[in-house]
Amino acid sequence: MSEHDETRPEERDDTRADRPEGSGDAGNRLRKELPQEVSAPVPAARATPRAEPGPASESESASVPEAEAEPRLTGRQRLVQGLWPPRVTRAQLIVALLLFGLGFGLAVQVASNSDGDSALRGARQEDLVRILDELDDRTQRLEDEKQGLEKQRDELENSSDQAEEARKQTIEKERQLGILAGTVAAQGPGITMTIEDTKGTVEADMLLDAIQELRAAGAEAIQVNGVRVVAGTYLADSGKGVSVDGNKINAPYRFKVIGKPQDLEPALNIPGGVVQTLEKEQATVTVERSTKIVVDALRAAKRPDYARSSSQ
Repeated sequence: MSEHDETRPEERDDTRADRPEGSGDAGNRLRKELPQEVSAPVPAARATPRAEPGPASESESASVPEAEAEPRLTGRQRLVQGLWPPRVTRAQLIVALLLFGLGFGLAVQVASNSDGDSALRGARQEDLVRILDELDDRTQRLEDEKQGLEKQRDELENSSDQAEEARKQTIEKERQLGILAGTVAAQGPGITMTIEDTKGTVEADMLLDAIQELRAAGAEAIQVNGVRVVAGTYLADSGKGVSVDGNKINAPYRFKVIGKPQDLEPALNIPGGVVQTLEKEQATVTVERSTKIVVDALRAAKRPDYARSSSQ
């Protein structure tokens, strides 16, 4: 007997009562053609019978362990996945390059300052005292020059014959300018520096550094191997020697310098200064103080081509 025949009589009567007459045969015919009724799903709380394994059920059972086997990501892992690989925009890249350039510039500046201060950091106490004394001497020299100019101004203002006083000061000023320009000879206290270069390692830039250091220490007249050094003097390498204003000179290089010896000699012997630099090049430097140095090499007075006095 089929499941349809096992239907209770009450259900059959209710079904027949709801249908119109003449539809009984059609209803039975449709019920035979319809597939078997599917039973209602069992609630989740009840245990369902395990279905027989088939091709479909095997694939589903294989996928379930794979889903359950995936590890659950922690908050730190999700943060790492969000940050890496980085997603950089063009604006962020430009800002990063600018910051890198700024940092590199600051690093270079700090390194250069550290190199400049390394000589003083490694200097002995007596060397530092000598450098400080040299700075004090330069300050005092500038103060004396200021007082001299103020004295000249007061003499011009208070003199009864201002024209005569102005003429005297003009002559004195011309003499001073002639010494600086190299057109007149000069004598006075100073030093003599001799540089022996047997290896041929002394170059023009080293001699130029010596001249600049002497000028900074208050040198008023300088002569190198018979060539007068003035404001427009230039030096260049020339074979195994050096050319000064086009005049070739060879070692030993002898500097005659007029100025305060107490300022000139320490300026050459400061740590990392002229003497140490030349000695690193295997040159021998000798500095002697003297109460009378004669600088007699002269330069011809050259009339400027374009510059004229503004008082004319």
